[in-house]
This record gives sequence, structure tokens and C-alpha cells, in this order.
Amino acid sequence: MGRLAKRAVILALVLALPAALAGCFGSDGDRPTLMGGSQAGGPQVFPDNFRSDTLALMRSYLNNPVGVRDASMAEPVQREVGGRQFYVSCLHFTPRETDGSYKAMRERAVIFVNGRGDRVVDRASELCAGAVYVPFPELEKMTR
Repeated sequence: MGRLAKRAVILALVLALPAALAGCFGSDGDRPTLMGGSQAGGPQVFPDNFRSDTLALMRSYLNNPVGVRDASMAEPVQREVGGRQFYVSCLHFTPRETDGSYKAMRERAVIFVNGRGDRVVDRASELCAGAVYVPFPELEKMTR
């Protein structure tokens, strides 16, 4: 095999490596989503760990998770999202702004897919209509 042929084989292997590795990590079809996916279409299970899942999502959602005030949360209930039924839990809280001040209370919805926290929705007024809130002190005690 000539020098040029060896380089061509090496180049082909190098170019094929990312595609082969991507196959090891699964595809979008393996991850349940609101818009589709192999697992999101069936009946949804109740999110048993909804409080801890919500804290994990909020830790990444908030720019500064420290100093949240007036936190309350509603038990997850099934709501229609994107034409399908998902469990949705609603939050009320007042986050600390970047300048250290506090402004208006915010309402957010946490959507659960297959019993796990999937995303936080900003425009939650329709999803959270009629929600019954109870104190959620864990959100107020978050640290970085």
C-alpha cells in the first residue's frame, strides 16, 4: 500500500470516528421530549421526585439561585402541553436580581416527562390556572 493510500485510509477513519462515537451516546429519539421521542408519547407516570427534580432544574435555570424569597409550589397535575398530557408543577418565587434587589414575584411551570423534570416554562399563566400552592422552603435555601 502506497503512502497516499495509507493517508486516505487514516483520513477516512478519523472522519468516521465522530459518527461512530455519536452512535454510542444515543440519539434524540432516546431522550423523551415534549415534541416527540420514543418514550414521551405514552401515558405519563407521576413524578415521585418532583421536589428534588424541580430544585435541580431551578439551580440551572436561575442566574443566581441564592436568596430566593416567597417560594411556593403546587403538586404536579396533568395538563395538556403540545397536544399531549404531561405532569406540570407550578412555582411562585421572588428571585434576587443581579444588583441584589428583589422585584416582582414570578410564576413558572415545571414540566415532567416520564416522571422526571424536563424543563421550566416562563409563560405559565395558562398552565398554572387554578394551582394550589404550598410553601417550598427548599427553593429558598438553595446555594450555588
